[in-house]
Amino acid sequence: MHDLQDRVAIVTGSSRGIGRAIALELASRGAAVVVNYAGNAAAAAEVVALIAGAGGRAIAVQADIRVAAEAKRLVAEALEAFDTVDILVNNAGIARDKLLMRMSEEDWDQVLNTNLKGAFNCIKAVQRTMLRKRSGRIINIGSVVGLIGNAGQANYAAAKAGLVGLTKAVARELGSRHITVNLVAPGYVETDMTADLPPELLQKAVEMVPLGRLAQPQDVAGVVGFFASDAAAYLTGQVVCVDGGMAM
Repeated sequence: MHDLQDRVAIVTGSSRGIGRAIALELASRGAAVVVNYAGNAAAAAEVVALIAGAGGRAIAVQADIRVAAEAKRLVAEALEAFDTVDILVNNAGIARDKLLMRMSEEDWDQVLNTNLKGAFNCIKAVQRTMLRKRSGRIINIGSVVGLIGNAGQANYAAAKAGLVGLTKAVARELGSRHITVNLVAPGYVETDMTADLPPELLQKAVEMVPLGRLAQPQDVAGVVGFFASDAAAYLTGQVVCVDGGMAM
């Protein structure tokens, strides 16, 4: 299936985990992919090599999306390499989990700046190109935690809930130019972020999921691929939980 042939996608935080799976999924559908990373150059290069090895086009771009100028540079490098940007996936995210009483101001700021402000910076940087083309796909990666909350994740839940509001507001602003803005909210996904959780916590997480398993990164990537495609042209402002039924 090459339904994204001749499209160009930026995927933030795509050197590993869900972002890596999304980059590979979009590339498998024919898109040229800008693999954005914050620090792990080797992991980003590996994703680029996998895409190139399968006959696709990709570049890696280091940029700290918390900084507006860096987000602008990310988009500028994408335009320089591929002439346009059709798809933006705001996936970059971090967690600094602590109970609120122990959470420092820095724990709060780092998570909000990466997970929420980073998405704002990237949308702002890319929107002019999409407005000029009168088309585009913006897909934000949220979390079911942003919808139902989770003890010890006040910063993360607030940032991901903020992404829901950002998604809907921007969907209303950009809809008349055929730019769709949607959010995919994963539940627990098997990545290196969850690999560090104690086994009893993971077991508890699985018990909360009606489908009885954690998500694989590909489960999330497939839904992102759908939102990026023409099949989703009439969907905007939507929140889709990819969580095995956890948050219903």
